[in-house]
Amino acid sequence: MSSNRFVHQLSLFLLLISIPLTSFGASAAASAEGATINRGEFLRLAITELALPVTPKALPTGAYTRAIPKALQPYVSVAEKQSALTLFGKNLILSKSITRGEAAAVLASLLHLEPMGSKMAFSDVKSGSAIERGVRSAVEKGWMKPVRSNLFGADRTLTSKEAKSMLQKASGRQNTEIDPTAQTKVPSVTVKYTTTTKDIPESALLRTLWQLLNQQYLYTDKINDKDAGYKAAEALVNSVGDPYTVFMRPVDAKQFQTQIDGQVSGIGAQVEYHDNALTVISPISGSPSQKAGVKPSDIIIKVDGVSLAGMTLVEAVDKVRGPKGTTVTLTIMRDGNQIEIKVTRDTVKLPEIDISMQDGIGVVRLVQFGQTTDTQLRSLMADLSAKKPKGIVLDLRNNPGGLLHAAEITVSNFLPEGSAVAIIKSKGQEFTEVTSDKPTIDVDTPMVVLMNKGSASASEIVAGALQDHKRATIIGELSFGKGTVQQIIEFKDGSSVKMTIAEWLTPKGRVINKTGVTPDIPVVAGDGTRDEQLLKALDLLR
Repeated sequence: MSSNRFVHQLSLFLLLISIPLTSFGASAAASAEGATINRGEFLRLAITELALPVTPKALPTGAYTRAIPKALQPYVSVAEKQSALTLFGKNLILSKSITRGEAAAVLASLLHLEPMGSKMAFSDVKSGSAIERGVRSAVEKGWMKPVRSNLFGADRTLTSKEAKSMLQKASGRQNTEIDPTAQTKVPSVTVKYTTTTKDIPESALLRTLWQLLNQQYLYTDKINDKDAGYKAAEALVNSVGDPYTVFMRPVDAKQFQTQIDGQVSGIGAQVEYHDNALTVISPISGSPSQKAGVKPSDIIIKVDGVSLAGMTLVEAVDKVRGPKGTTVTLTIMRDGNQIEIKVTRDTVKLPEIDISMQDGIGVVRLVQFGQTTDTQLRSLMADLSAKKPKGIVLDLRNNPGGLLHAAEITVSNFLPEGSAVAIIKSKGQEFTEVTSDKPTIDVDTPMVVLMNKGSASASEIVAGALQDHKRATIIGELSFGKGTVQQIIEFKDGSSVKMTIAEWLTPKGRVINKTGVTPDIPVVAGDGTRDEQLLKALDLLR
């Protein structure tokens, strides 16, 4: 990074609380091609690829209903000048996935294009709309193809592969390689960093040591430049002492992406370093770890007899991961007692949503807040609403968290549009995340949220918001207490750093970090034969 400015890709989402003890099962290339892209990232890529001039310009106060990240403001300003944002109104929701129709409309506006030929009859495109003009231009120019002769696919989410193709065609540089996201399933934006006068600590000492090793060390052939660099990066990041701020080498960074979406192989447990120990936040529902008896708050101290003391989070996780069919022996500290649990690794699917009806009450179980929840929950809740449930149980037990936008989407099903979801506080900045859609469930329908100590992060956002708004009764146990926000900064070599950049509070300003959400009605988990917490919820709603 010899330049005084360099570009990283920064994910604007609330990270899952933990790293899954699994190995990635699909190829990275396949994942990248099927990845979706959000509005903010599409704007940045389109303006960059079209070589439109970008100059830093602050947006007028109150121009939009939610804060625009500083890194995206110059691109939003350019798009405004080209009247490319009118279809979104004042609520841009830049973290929301962009549809094929929206992308066509934005691109046509950026290029000031009007369709030349006769009208095309697509059943999913409204006549006379901005999307229709964009779609016609996109088809005429050959940027995009309709799904069928009478169906464009305007409401389908644009994939990274489609974005790359259409932008290359629109710019006339079809051989140019552009990187749509570099993340697979995660909203991301590009941010420019400027170097500061603050040098790396003890940089003169480090340079001298490195020179001495290369000039005087006897076994110079054993020096691995890349490994040395990665170890230095790991040590630098670990020095801040934050369990949620970690450096990940390329292979570990790829594995980390399986937290949001995918099919994985391992024991299926969400873990994090807590008080310098590998702690289970929650076993994934139906996973080998859950079947073997692993529980939230279990501390893994040894793997196959090898102590994890002194290892980094990634090193410890690597010890637990392994191929399908192999068995691993975990030495666990639980309630002051040391026990051993054998777990046979297997392919673990990461389901997100399970909806059922019990005695006329809708039971909605969310396993994590990933892309499925972000894109499908509202339509599924609308289907549930059509059944006229007399009550709703939202089960967030052992849900370790996920995307901030997915949490907002979840809350939007139960509260009026514009309701506060969480207060996000970062360095020198504070904003309130609010719902941007009308509720799918009648706001008078009684509601219960189930929590336990495996409910963390985005789960606590949802529970805290519904509790503050007095929309739901919280039943179960004190939640985990993870109230900080992380971002992924990804480097060109595939390595990345997960960094704490903000904390969040409930709409009423309650601190959750290290405190958790306290249930309105405490109910401890049963012995496994009866689900006491769910039974209490159903009794309350009957």
